[in-house]
Amino acid sequence: MKQINIKHIASLHTNTLNSLNFYEQEIDILKNRLEEIASKNTGHEVSEGIEYFQNQFIIHSEKIDELKHAFHSNLQALEVQILETTAYAGEETLETNERLFDEYLMEETLLNQLRHEFLRFAAKWM
Repeated sequence: MKQINIKHIASLHTNTLNSLNFYEQEIDILKNRLEEIASKNTGHEVSEGIEYFQNQFIIHSEKIDELKHAFHSNLQALEVQILETTAYAGEETLETNERLFDEYLMEETLLNQLRHEFLRFAAKWM
């Protein structure tokens, strides 16, 4: 049975949660810039882009919330395992951790792509 020290997993979770908080703040900043673009431009082409980015920001904000909840739940499961074992996580917790981290990496990639796409849009309309 593969075992990893729970302190290592907890540290990774903490770093990931900090990153998710950062991305949450970044989305708020991008929303503010989008509102600025919307207030200065009323054309059909720009309104389609504004709607698209509003929807994307909502989708990614919800995904960030889901990931934060999942990481918090996994940390709670780790705390239970600390009390029951000798500071090592079980197979199921490791699989959950790996799946969550893969989801986080995918969301991070998608957010970075969205940010770059938005910056191109903003440069055109600001």
